[in-house]
Amino acid sequence: MSSSNTKKTFQDKWENNARSFFAETLNEQSEICRWILQRNGFNDGQALREYLMDKRRILDAGCGNGRVTALLKEHSAPERTEIVAIDVAAAHIAEQNLRQYERITCLQRDLLNDLTDLGSFDFIYCQEVLHHTLDPRQAFLNLCGLLSPDGEIAIYVYKKKAPVREFVDDYVRERLSILSYPEAMASCRQITELGKKLSELKITIDIPRIDILEIEAGEYDLQRFIYHFFAKCYWNPELSYHDNTVVNYDWYHPQECSRHELQEVRGWFEDAGLQILHEYVDFYGITLRGRRTCHEERK
Repeated sequence: MSSSNTKKTFQDKWENNARSFFAETLNEQSEICRWILQRNGFNDGQALREYLMDKRRILDAGCGNGRVTALLKEHSAPERTEIVAIDVAAAHIAEQNLRQYERITCLQRDLLNDLTDLGSFDFIYCQEVLHHTLDPRQAFLNLCGLLSPDGEIAIYVYKKKAPVREFVDDYVRERLSILSYPEAMASCRQITELGKKLSELKITIDIPRIDILEIEAGEYDLQRFIYHFFAKCYWNPELSYHDNTVVNYDWYHPQECSRHELQEVRGWFEDAGLQILHEYVDFYGITLRGRRTCHEERK
């Protein structure tokens, strides 16, 4: 299960921001939607639609306010596909946001508890979720137990970042995670302001490789250079100032916020007996999709 702090973090986030990022997730021209599609190996919405067309039961595991559930629904076969959306803290928010859609069920569930009553699924989407549990590997294995023969699961977990960024993230999280939602948001607004100011400078810098700091050589926008290697100060001009602040809150407030390495996550798939079909790694996280083959027994 998640700690009471982490559950409260996301209860506060979604109860105070029930529709945040919803429109952007459904807009294929937005940076948020493009990032979801790209990291999962889809060039556009049509590619996602073709992938989901033969999926009859889909699980959105850790659905938050239901924004990706809606994306999956709008790109799957409307009359043949059933979607189950589960969340430890915000299933009631997702249910309200998704009430216009048919064949969607929203349930409160903890990924570390018994999930077998949910049945089996042709596709499980669990992204930006596992790293907020007390045992990401076990939560992943629990989900894999729900895969139908030839079923696929796609996950995204935070990647371990450069050492200074890791230090700053832990330093800020330790101090910010004990604050109430209003207090934490006030602190995060200052972090948002830093990201905004750096972004508005529109400065590009040429950085040499610095092995000891794990900095890769290349040209960087100044805000992204700080963001990648020193401190998360998120800013996306497509979003409102408030929603940018919510993103920074989402990063710094949960106590459970594990970061992982590619080989480790590959090992989870091996332990579950899954064939890895797709990998995508960027500065922020690790996305993998894998398939259960018909001859594999559930674990």
